[in-house]
Amino acid sequence: MKERRDISRREFIKKVGFTAAAVGVSSSIPKLLKPARAAVRDHILIGRPLPITGPVSVFTTVSPWIDNKAIADINKEGGLYIKEAGKKLPVRVKIVDTESDPTKAGDVGSKLILNDNVDIMYVSATPATVSPVAAGCERFKIPCVSTMMPVEMFLLGGPFYWAFDASLSVRDYMASFLQMWEDVKTNKIVGLLAQSDPDGVAWADGAHRDLKPVGYKVIDLGRFPAGTMDYGTIITGWKRENVEIMFANMSPPDFTRFWRQAFRENFLPKICTVGRALMFPTAVEAIGGDLGLGTSTEAVWHPSYPFKSSLTGETAKELADAYESASGKQWTAPLGGLYSGYEIVADVLKRAQTLDKETVRKAFAATNLNTLQGPVKFNEKNVAITPSGGLQWIKGKKFPFHPVLVSNGNYKMLPTDAKMVSIHELRGIK
Repeated sequence: MKERRDISRREFIKKVGFTAAAVGVSSSIPKLLKPARAAVRDHILIGRPLPITGPVSVFTTVSPWIDNKAIADINKEGGLYIKEAGKKLPVRVKIVDTESDPTKAGDVGSKLILNDNVDIMYVSATPATVSPVAAGCERFKIPCVSTMMPVEMFLLGGPFYWAFDASLSVRDYMASFLQMWEDVKTNKIVGLLAQSDPDGVAWADGAHRDLKPVGYKVIDLGRFPAGTMDYGTIITGWKRENVEIMFANMSPPDFTRFWRQAFRENFLPKICTVGRALMFPTAVEAIGGDLGLGTSTEAVWHPSYPFKSSLTGETAKELADAYESASGKQWTAPLGGLYSGYEIVADVLKRAQTLDKETVRKAFAATNLNTLQGPVKFNEKNVAITPSGGLQWIKGKKFPFHPVLVSNGNYKMLPTDAKMVSIHELRGIK
């Protein structure tokens, strides 16, 4: 049954390109040589480039379920009333797979603008997808919003006029990690392992900026390329330096290879905090057996967070429960971020009351909205930082691993379930 669901998801998005809420749109949209000017039509079209396949596809395993739900919530009363049209217009969305490839992302983003005449672009999940799409929207003057894209990495492509980012901050991650690391007695020697991509570079910069001033020694043996098969040199170097804290940012497949090799070579730090790779229960399970026990990561969203949908009033827990009930799978952190982007789009259109691109852009800039991901208010650089904390993976009851909130960093409104426990203690190592 699981295999059938996964196949249908990929086949559906690859072959059709639309969520169920948008079936039938493609045949009615003319091919254009340049973006059309504002025009009233019988629907509002959102372009949605997503990494459905490839190394970061784990960010979108909840799609198209979350996209269909958000569109249904927006359209539950017939769509959004747009004064310019004099009636309610249903919102439709076209999902296109970027294959986790920046070149592909830029290409599909341009086609959504030039061929499909999207009114708004909504893009998510890591620089490989967001950065080239945002750049295309700047070029073609199309309003764009992104989520699941740390603001530091987003700003590397700026300055922005048309593109906006509502997401997390590496600086907040660091605050959460420092808070939870203090729960475990260590020698404060950190082994830094960061992939040679925008995510990894931002992570490494944050480590050097924030860890050294508070007494941590950072052992940094340099960036590594995606797809690295042998980490023996790094593991040997960390053993020599007596590293007790592993701090990394890498894709799930790369971390799986590293962590398995670390076990084989008898390297087991007291703390293993990894960004990107360990945000997802499926990625922790994929490591094999109980090897993921005690690992930790950023908590970009959690069912216990005190936020509600601006569309329905639904709580974070209610959204997570709905996903688990519908899919039979464990909730995953991108649920909140992916849903919140649709909340922002709906709010912007309600205030703009037109599909005129410049008016919509100004409405984005004026956003002040409470979403399922948290408060969203864009600053002068077109970014809105949403709250985050830190979590640790322990043995679960309903599912193999359970994410326990162990820190709230800069956001005291976020709950914490427990304190961090050393991996050695969890595994009975003295």
